Amino acid sequence: MRDPFQIDPEQPTGISFSGGRSSAYMLWRILDANNGLPENTRVCFANTGKEAEATLRFVRECGVRWQVPITWIEYRDDPVGFTVVDFASASRQGEPFEALIRKCRYLPNPVARLCTGRLKIRVMYKFLRQGGWTEWDQHIGIRADEPRRVAKIRARGNSSDSAHETMCLPLADAGVTVREVGAFWKTQPFDLELLTVNGRTLEGNCDLCFLKPRAQRLALIQARPQAAQWWMRMESLDFSKKPGGTRFRIHGPSYADLARIAASQQELFARDACDDEAPIGCFCGD
Repeated sequence: MRDPFQIDPEQPTGISFSGGRSSAYMLWRILDANNGLPENTRVCFANTGKEAEATLRFVRECGVRWQVPITWIEYRDDPVGFTVVDFASASRQGEPFEALIRKCRYLPNPVARLCTGRLKIRVMYKFLRQGGWTEWDQHIGIRADEPRRVAKIRARGNSSDSAHETMCLPLADAGVTVREVGAFWKTQPFDLELLTVNGRTLEGNCDLCFLKPRAQRLALIQARPQAAQWWMRMESLDFSKKPGGTRFRIHGPSYADLARIAASQQELFARDACDDEAPIGCFCGD
């Protein structure tokens, strides 16, 4: 049986590194199975400007310690559509995310996740296309214990931007679960310095992503009240031509409401406030 982490050096291959533990573990397995990064393979990290500083440090650390080139890219509202950055020049105040919101004149939401498609999937696609690729495999770090995400991606087969981009799920193919990922990082000399509870990295991906459950966002705001400011400012923008477009989630409290609740020291995990929401997965990964 073929090793799902083995890559054909003749086949152009993209590796999507979300900046989380699972996708980093996938990268490590690929490097191990191929004695380094194969030819015609590119590792990309798409920065939205709302990732935690610890995530940026982790991406840099993986590249340095494993001696693997990781291309950092960000969305830009220009004819090219992206730019290449590095740890020092990477956006940290949500600039790419805000530029996309202002261009589209509405906020992403659980139904229309323009942030995932435009800030991550499409910028990687454009970067690889600019390199001359027309067909390639795209490896993403979705695990075997994420069956809904696995089924959805397998049913589609490719990204929303290219029928020539074949999505590959080596972690799922190898039966890797969050326990295996967690066990691996416990043995390593470095790790992602973000709080993890039951295998979930609470601050992973965008710091207060609207796909996180309400209780989780409340807890994060209580720990770092300043984190809510950007999200509140985005919800204060006036996109009158898009009814409902000035909220990340129409149903439930705004980010200003969450900030007030967190500041009042109300019980963050009260059943009547939080049991109605579950985390929603996206391409960002863990």
